[in-house]
Amino acid sequence: MATQKISESVYMGMCLKIGTPQQVTARRDIVDIVEMLKYNEMINRPFTIMLSGSRREGFRLSGSDLDYMSWPNNHRVIWDFSQVQFYSTQEHAMILCDSSESPPGFTLLWLPLERTSHEVMSACVRMNGMPYISSSKYREITCSMTLFDSTPHGPCSSGSIGNVEYDYALCFISDFWPPSASSWKDRCHSWPPRQVVNEIIRNGCHFVAIGHKSGNHADNEWRISFSRAEYKLVYSMNHTQFLTYGLLKLFLKEIINNVLRVGDKLLCSYHIKTAVFWAIQQNALPHWHPKNLLVGFWVCFKLLLKWVYEGNCPNFFIPENNMFLNNIYGEAQMTLFTQLYILYEKGIALLLHSPSINSYIINVLCNPRLTICTVEHTLISEVELDTDIFYEMSGHDLTGSVDLRMCRKYLHAVEDSIGLPLTQYGIVMLQKFTATILQHTAFMLHLYNGGSNKQLYIVDTLACHMLKIAARFGFVSDMLYIAMYYYKTSRYREALSVIDITKVKLAQPYLMYWRHVDRESYTEAVGGQSLSTKMRQVVARDITLYNDIFYINELIPEQQSSNQNNYNPILNIPPLVLLYMLQFLCSRHVDTLRAQRALDDLKVLVHHDQGQLVPVHLRDISWEILGICQQISGNLQAALYSYQQSLGQYPVQRIQTATRQRIQDLHL
Repeated sequence: MATQKISESVYMGMCLKIGTPQQVTARRDIVDIVEMLKYNEMINRPFTIMLSGSRREGFRLSGSDLDYMSWPNNHRVIWDFSQVQFYSTQEHAMILCDSSESPPGFTLLWLPLERTSHEVMSACVRMNGMPYISSSKYREITCSMTLFDSTPHGPCSSGSIGNVEYDYALCFISDFWPPSASSWKDRCHSWPPRQVVNEIIRNGCHFVAIGHKSGNHADNEWRISFSRAEYKLVYSMNHTQFLTYGLLKLFLKEIINNVLRVGDKLLCSYHIKTAVFWAIQQNALPHWHPKNLLVGFWVCFKLLLKWVYEGNCPNFFIPENNMFLNNIYGEAQMTLFTQLYILYEKGIALLLHSPSINSYIINVLCNPRLTICTVEHTLISEVELDTDIFYEMSGHDLTGSVDLRMCRKYLHAVEDSIGLPLTQYGIVMLQKFTATILQHTAFMLHLYNGGSNKQLYIVDTLACHMLKIAARFGFVSDMLYIAMYYYKTSRYREALSVIDITKVKLAQPYLMYWRHVDRESYTEAVGGQSLSTKMRQVVARDITLYNDIFYINELIPEQQSSNQNNYNPILNIPPLVLLYMLQFLCSRHVDTLRAQRALDDLKVLVHHDQGQLVPVHLRDISWEILGICQQISGNLQAALYSYQQSLGQYPVQRIQTATRQRIQDLHL
């Protein structure tokens, strides 16, 4: 009985640490709909990029990196040459597997038709007179093609953007399920459900550029990857199973690796995930629910302990592939087993060493009569859930650099998605994505606009209409795109009218800006309403300027500097900072007193905000904008001070080149 109560308490703590069922579902649905739109067949991209790893599965643990897989859409891997009939060899380069000399889970890839891209051909080596794609050469060539400042890490290129680390694996895809994994389908009696099994097999597999260390062709072999299948399996877990997986990840990070020396930290989260998969499929626990969360944890831990003792961790899809073979054996194996067994002997009390969850165990031990409620709405408030959802949406809204043709394709993809059975999270993400594309299209139309007065009028009317539609179902702050467009087309009074309306909306006590929100006012204003309504009425976000479009002439140097020095080709501006800038710029043409008031308001905001309306990571552009407005007004000394302050901030937006040039241009 005590274990059940502790389990419920740990379940509650894990929901707060890792996410409630709704939070996890929202994260997954948002990623899924964005990927579906960005890589829709009609978009016809040369490469597909897929988020994988723990973030795709629904985790948002601090310190976890971003895992991406990318593959060329004009290359397909086949297992048997007869499968070539399903492709046009004019459109696809065919790659054939040769697993005859490779360990289980690995294969050689060769080009039977010797037709491929220059990059792939340059990674080839001749074996038996035929071109085989060398995984080590391909890694070397593609590492420099992915992101700047990246270094090889296993099959990936690794690096960081700001304070976020990433692993980026360039790979190949097969539409066919590997013959060596054919037994997996026959094992799936009770889990996962039949429709999930069929979907996984339909989606085939990938090949990542890393060979087996003890294979005959370590430099040339490729590992068969089941990343897509794995996140589908995690999606099919119930929430107790998912939290058990999360608890094991914390156990590895906070307890196991804390008692081991660096060289002995041989277990990884993939081994943890594999243990959970096997435990669920083998019905090691008939029912997974909050009251037996710790029983599920113990079942998986014992399975891991058994594997370490035997020196064999069977891959979930290809059991013949022992994932311990190359690194957990001999003395290292004995050291690891000894440390794990010491933890095992402590029983569930070992979890008291976890700073993330020990308080939830202690609470029950100190208060045996404590009532634990695991009902979701009691664990997290509506405001907290909404904050998490809108925060997640903002991280996936970016469309990248696109032209008008791509905008049209995106809108067609959106149109095709309207009839799909989407969840509320998918629907609201689809709305925001559509608003972003409409905004992009409107400014691109203006950029390319030329011809007769009649054509100019039609295009302008269309652009305004698009921006107004976008503002109707985007964020509150999206109205500023209309104001920017009016300023760009010299309609200063119309711009000021939009600015006045937006200013009122941004000043409401219930406004949610990132994680800043007055919970009581928010709940009173929109509690119980749909996410779509909330997004339109009470949620603000930074204004994103794509650096291939010049929205405001006064910010062109900053956009150019950011574009030259930043992998992510965008400039983000806090909405209130942009509002005051636009108010100042427009008022100069119609009301100089109002322009001065706007400049004063901007100065107070940038000088005195404590991170609520001007986030720390956007202080560089905020000080820059204040300096630009001060320079335009003729106050050069104040502008110099603002530019110097901009240079002193963390250079998230990489605008320093523009800032230094502006300081030079002051001639002070």
